[in-house]
Amino acid sequence: MKNIIFTLFLTLAFCHNNFGQYTDVINSNRPGESMSAYGVGKKIIQVESGINYVSTKHDLLDYETKGFNLDLVARYGFFVEELEFIGALNLQSDKYTDNFNPFNSIEEQRTGIKAISVGLKYLVFDPFKNYEEKVNLYSWKANHKFKWRQFIPAVSVFAGTSFNLKSNKFISENEKISMFSPKVMLITQNIFTKGYVFVTNIFYDKITNDHKTLGYVATLTKGFNDKWTGFIENKAVSGDFYADAIVTVGAAYLISKNIQLDASISKNFKNTPDIIYGGIGFSWRNDKNYKPVKYSREKEGKKDKKSNKKEEKPKSKKRLDEVDLEKTK
Repeated sequence: MKNIIFTLFLTLAFCHNNFGQYTDVINSNRPGESMSAYGVGKKIIQVESGINYVSTKHDLLDYETKGFNLDLVARYGFFVEELEFIGALNLQSDKYTDNFNPFNSIEEQRTGIKAISVGLKYLVFDPFKNYEEKVNLYSWKANHKFKWRQFIPAVSVFAGTSFNLKSNKFISENEKISMFSPKVMLITQNIFTKGYVFVTNIFYDKITNDHKTLGYVATLTKGFNDKWTGFIENKAVSGDFYADAIVTVGAAYLISKNIQLDASISKNFKNTPDIIYGGIGFSWRNDKNYKPVKYSREKEGKKDKKSNKKEEKPKSKKRLDEVDLEKTK
């Protein structure tokens, strides 16, 4: 496989108080392709969708496509706070032109399902769980000093599969031999000061067929205020049949705590093929059935050995930690 070229990235997020996976405002993976380490929260339903203009042109094979695609993602937290189901559907309608053979050029209007997948994501480690940050009542500087904890990432794992339908006009016949294309992914997320969030996805896709790919998506986000966010993202894939690097920039606007609008544009840096796509989208969640999950930590007290009282002194006390997290992508 060819070496994957790593480039720098930027993106943004909202600040909010939360318990468990739940956030005060919607926690969307849009825009961009990276997946947040944090889930939506138990019993929360979330829908993320967008429409994009797509243009590809291959100089060597002399083909091009122009059209539109529709992304639809459903997310649902269930069973435990750390577990999330993700289902994704991509529909595309385009005009495909193949001029590789000058004596027999092909022009085709294609419409159908380009990709369909399901998977599960599980939060393995949350650096803010059961963590209490002590506040210094006498020093503003002490409360805003550099903290090493921001370099400890939240870590999640993802496992899922794509379905290679026989009727799919957008994948090769070789890929259709295997009905399933498993995908595994390691997800990390760092929450930095001043509203910056850094997310990385390292994935191994199409494991069971000849088109297997290894790659990453890296996103840095920044929240400008309580409504606007912006980001820059780099995706790189490497495989025997396809390798590429794509940069995406975009922004999101919070309509309400449960509705977000977004826009983005993506471009790669080669002509085999040359790719450009961009569009708009929205995210919506239903959190009516959510019940707050409050993390608690137990502090051991010291036993008073000098006491002659018959009543046993409490050895511990529980305190609820309200952790101020920035978990949105």
